[in-house]
Amino acid sequence: MIQISALPAFTDNYIWLLQDHPTRRCAVVDPGDAGPVQAWLEANPQWVLSDILITHHHHDHVGGVEQLKKATDATVYGPASENIPARDIALKDGDRFSVLGCDFEAIAIPGHTLGHIALYHPGLLFCGDTLFAAGCGRLFEGTPEQTHSSLTRLAALPDDTQVYCGHEYTLSNLRFALAVEPGNPAIVERLATVTRQREAGIITLPSTLALEKLTNPFLRTGETSVKEKVDERNGTHNRAPSAVFAALRAWKDKF
Repeated sequence: MIQISALPAFTDNYIWLLQDHPTRRCAVVDPGDAGPVQAWLEANPQWVLSDILITHHHHDHVGGVEQLKKATDATVYGPASENIPARDIALKDGDRFSVLGCDFEAIAIPGHTLGHIALYHPGLLFCGDTLFAAGCGRLFEGTPEQTHSSLTRLAALPDDTQVYCGHEYTLSNLRFALAVEPGNPAIVERLATVTRQREAGIITLPSTLALEKLTNPFLRTGETSVKEKVDERNGTHNRAPSAVFAALRAWKDKF
């Protein structure tokens, strides 16, 4: 099994480092900055960077790709419909590929960007900026309906799937989740845990889909408590889940 660890970048990004110990080959997911990856490779010269995986085109996820490609000649995988620097292999929905001896599937999850993909290996989900721990990404290019559909698709994966997203936003996301569902004990408990973790400088990822379904309002748009809170705020009733999602996202944008 590959080992996964986080290389912090910028103020709150995570570049995910995947290591295959038998071969001493490694891969990175969404290297927005080449610096942290190159520093790790210099400190661990026995390792070779063989693959670079990209979920979407935003600079804080692709900014380091060309520099790393030139230094290592790694193979770059990225979404087919987005402009990904130095991309070697263009991935469309349902495409399967192998990295470090592990089979992955590309899952189209438009919303944050139109060509955004997730990278899925049974038990592991690299979802960029679409699904966050206790939250979801802003809708820069897609519609609420697209994003709700993308999140629903991810939520259908097995509950024990570990969720590796692109940013350390968990604490602020949980504060919003508590505003949506103040009576949800799972949110109260998770907020207390994450508060302690962040005070100690500890990463809050990965999450699991099971935990997200209990505490992430954007995966709970069908819950009566969430719909009632949205109705209360907006003066509407009997909203479809995608409309509940749209109202939640608009609220979060101003929270």
